[in-house]
Amino acid sequence: MAACQLFSAPRPLRSLAFLLALAPVLVFSACENEVRKSDAELGLNPQQASGRRVFDSYCARCHRAYSSRDLQGPSLQGMFRKPYLSSGLPANDDRAGDIIRYGRSKMPGYGQVLDQQQLADLLAYLHTL
Repeated sequence: MAACQLFSAPRPLRSLAFLLALAPVLVFSACENEVRKSDAELGLNPQQASGRRVFDSYCARCHRAYSSRDLQGPSLQGMFRKPYLSSGLPANDDRAGDIIRYGRSKMPGYGQVLDQQQLADLLAYLHTL
């Protein structure tokens, strides 16, 4: 049905056409807004749960934890399950810790913001992703 015919179609048909056009938008936007699981549902120990709070406070504005889609920075889902980080550096605590402390590319460093325990907790949490 041509667009000009659609506007002259009966109201129920126009409403159906509108809903059909809107359906993909609703389906794909629902993928972005997952229900947030609790620490217990994720099986996080106290250190990992503390690291999740650090992540929520400092990292979540630029990185996704449970989605493979990038935000402003790369997704961190499964980052330690791969041999290399998205930067090309080895995926290990030393390299990830350096990036968190000193920054890299557009990411600022958090070495003056996070203490050693917060950094250790954050790394423990990142291993759960």
